[in-house]
Amino acid sequence: MLSYIMLGSNDIPASDKFYTALLAPLGYEKAELGADKVVFSLPDVPDRYNGPGAVYITKPFNGEAATVGNGSMTAFRTTSKEKVEELHAAGLLAGGTDDGGPGFRDIYGDDFYVAYLRDPLGNKVALFCTLNR
Repeated sequence: MLSYIMLGSNDIPASDKFYTALLAPLGYEKAELGADKVVFSLPDVPDRYNGPGAVYITKPFNGEAATVGNGSMTAFRTTSKEKVEELHAAGLLAGGTDDGGPGFRDIYGDDFYVAYLRDPLGNKVALFCTLNR
């Protein structure tokens, strides 16, 4: 079982704004905000910091600059096409960049509706739902 993910950031306030715009509408709560990290968790999880489902946005522990993981992507499931579209727009307004607007991707099957963003550092984020066309 996946417990938590960690994404690097060189600008915690910018990343906080971006991930708050995406995660708050999905039910995540901000568990902690500090100079070096922000943690989001789901409200009904017994261990807010170890998940399951916790999302850490943090400066790297080794003190070096955070960099994008080539080939890495974090995906968040939503409940509808409308929610995918809403969150994609919110992410753009919160400092993200478009990496593939909302739509079906035939390569993934007939029921996969997805949008892609890059966070302020450039990490790839997917917002998706599954449904029948």
